[in-house]
Amino acid sequence: MVATTLAAALAQAVGVDFEIPDGGEAIPLLGFAVVTGFFSVVGIVIAVALRRWSARPAQRFVWTAVSLTAISLVPPLLAGANTATTTALLGLHLVPATVMIPTLARSLRTRTD
Repeated sequence: MVATTLAAALAQAVGVDFEIPDGGEAIPLLGFAVVTGFFSVVGIVIAVALRRWSARPAQRFVWTAVSLTAISLVPPLLAGANTATTTALLGLHLVPATVMIPTLARSLRTRTD
């Protein structure tokens, strides 16, 4: 959450407005933290479930998380925001993925039966 919020603040500092044309309002920094936190918890729940019910939890988690990350890149492309906002949003989807996916996958590999 911290990395994503800091990256969003940095993007704002260099002029990205994060305005989505549909509502005309800018996405607030707190919004990035909340959404990142929520989906990080979803990732943890998926990891816990795979640890419990999968013979290969780390492999399945990476496949699932990368697939969900790829799907999450679609809405910024369809939102109709300006190029800077769209690019920043795409990057901000990748920031938590680069933090959470390897961390959770590593924790699933150290599984003791």
